[in-house]
Amino acid sequence: MSDYLVRILSTSGAVRGLACVTTELVREGCRRHGTWPTAAAALGRALSGGALMGALLKTGQRVALRFEGNGPLQKILVEAESNGAVRGYVGVPEVHLQEKEGKLDVGGALGRAGFLTVTKDIGVGEPYRGMVQLYSSEIAEDLAYYLTDSEQTPSAVGLGVFVEPSGEVSAAGGFLIQALPPGDDAAVDSIMEEIGRLPSITELLRQGLSPEELLDKLFHNIPYQVLEKRELAFLCSCSREKIERVLISLGAEDLTDLLTEKGGAEVTCEFCRERYLVSGPELEQLIAEAAARGGKPS
Repeated sequence: MSDYLVRILSTSGAVRGLACVTTELVREGCRRHGTWPTAAAALGRALSGGALMGALLKTGQRVALRFEGNGPLQKILVEAESNGAVRGYVGVPEVHLQEKEGKLDVGGALGRAGFLTVTKDIGVGEPYRGMVQLYSSEIAEDLAYYLTDSEQTPSAVGLGVFVEPSGEVSAAGGFLIQALPPGDDAAVDSIMEEIGRLPSITELLRQGLSPEELLDKLFHNIPYQVLEKRELAFLCSCSREKIERVLISLGAEDLTDLLTEKGGAEVTCEFCRERYLVSGPELEQLIAEAAARGGKPS
């Protein structure tokens, strides 16, 4: 199990902790999208944050994180499912800015002005949607601000991605700490002190710390129990069947124009960059289905 997440709960039941290693997951996402270093760090943090948020869901649920800023990245969109599948992309992957204080300038790349929108599909009724202004555009602080402000759950989030000079991601992961009712101020204060004393999350990940070891450091002297350990992977929900449904939804007339002009169709998934080729005869069949559902082509 190369990438995985661990979820724990303090014995008092008042503090929840999650930690994950996402190096392979992030590396795969960045490879698929051809991200430059700053874009890779931004996408990697968002993917890791998505993995942590996904672990708060119940079976069969899904969460989407949409970061929109006024910087050159434009946006980051990540989807995570309760089973550990995570996917995502950046609006403009070819972004690399001058380092700021020795670190990749993710905040400058995303832009200081903008919004974070969190959409949760719990499988019942309309999805829940919450929005906050970007707090720092560094991803981790924005997620913590959203959880604390919008969901009224005091939270601390740490995310790290190390991008080698070659552009390859060599370490990625993060943690999420939440205070739960009725609260345990002493435990929360202790954890916050540990966060302040420890090296950066990126440095800890580069040292090879596992999620268990990271949580053990954060929950120093605080008894806890392990609730779950789950695998994580960059996995997309796209499929040929879904692509065909999207094409059919365009209508027979538009598909006929596509057949006439291109002789077929090519669709690329935004999340994973998988290419789906639809031949002329296959497109003709989809035109027939679209015509049967809603009128015939002119």
